[in-house]
Amino acid sequence: MMWIIFLILLALFFDYLNGFHDAANAVSTVISTRVLSPKFAVAWAAFFNFAAFLIFKTGVAKTIGAGIVDINVVDSNLIFGALMGACGWNLITWWLGLPSSSSHALIGGLMGAGLVKGGPGVLVASGILKTVAFIFISPLLGYLLSTLMGVITFNIANHFSPFKVDKFFRKAQLFSASAYALGYGGNDAQKTMGIISMLLLGGMAGAEVAPVRDFFLTHSEMHAISQGQFVVPLSVVIMCQGAIALGTLSGGWRIVKTMGQKITRLRPVDGFCAESGAACSIFFASILGVPVSTTHTITGAIVGIGSLRRLSGVRWGTAKRIVWAWFITIPAAGLISAVFYLLKVWLF
Repeated sequence: MMWIIFLILLALFFDYLNGFHDAANAVSTVISTRVLSPKFAVAWAAFFNFAAFLIFKTGVAKTIGAGIVDINVVDSNLIFGALMGACGWNLITWWLGLPSSSSHALIGGLMGAGLVKGGPGVLVASGILKTVAFIFISPLLGYLLSTLMGVITFNIANHFSPFKVDKFFRKAQLFSASAYALGYGGNDAQKTMGIISMLLLGGMAGAEVAPVRDFFLTHSEMHAISQGQFVVPLSVVIMCQGAIALGTLSGGWRIVKTMGQKITRLRPVDGFCAESGAACSIFFASILGVPVSTTHTITGAIVGIGSLRRLSGVRWGTAKRIVWAWFITIPAAGLISAVFYLLKVWLF
């Protein structure tokens, strides 16, 4: 039983790292435009990260829990490998200041441990293809929506003085930042919910899980499971939302600097357009139950609004470095997870 509790705590640590690592996604624009101070910005974002469970259903958690690896072959060793792969890659990219995707690190971790345990047959192709497709769709959608928002907003703003425009969007950006933080909490926290639910409900969970599962699940949730449903317990939802909010509150300033300062120079009106476009993209993905990368989405949105002003306004060298990190995240996290899975099986 202690091993299962340790894995739940490890999952919550990943959730904390997710918020810590991806804090830049929610606060980089409001810090870069000096609408909020860094400390107040992360507190603001953390509040909306936590409140997201009141708005969004658990479709993303179900995709992670049952749509990447066949839940019937899941055991505690596989979960351990997946979490170590995701946490390890998050720490590496945090140290390098790269805004890679925590979502794809977790998915890569599941795939790596799953492949070592059961081969390609245990992977769920539909869920993986949907997730991989959004590696390209999410930044493109963020780019297009922020650009569209920028075209409309800039045309309206041209009729007013720069002082009035700046004053208005300093206030408006509070709403766009809130919407983005809400979408981020609603999508990213659900990945850890899916992992913990997978651990509690997996087909190979064993008797060691039963006492822990009984503690987390209500009678109605146990009944739903007996009917063959994949259930995300409310207690798990609240724990995961709290962990990601705490991570955001801690901040990840290396990545904040990359996102807020090194891609393009942002004004309040630019930050409003980028956050609004990214928030719409994430809301759309969450409704579909797709574990989208919020990092990809906000990066695409920032590049979009920067290139709308002028192509030379985007530091393409930094953007290129970020994109390379995106493409190696799944295989890198998968390799780390495979190593930890094998070590666990061989040594313990």
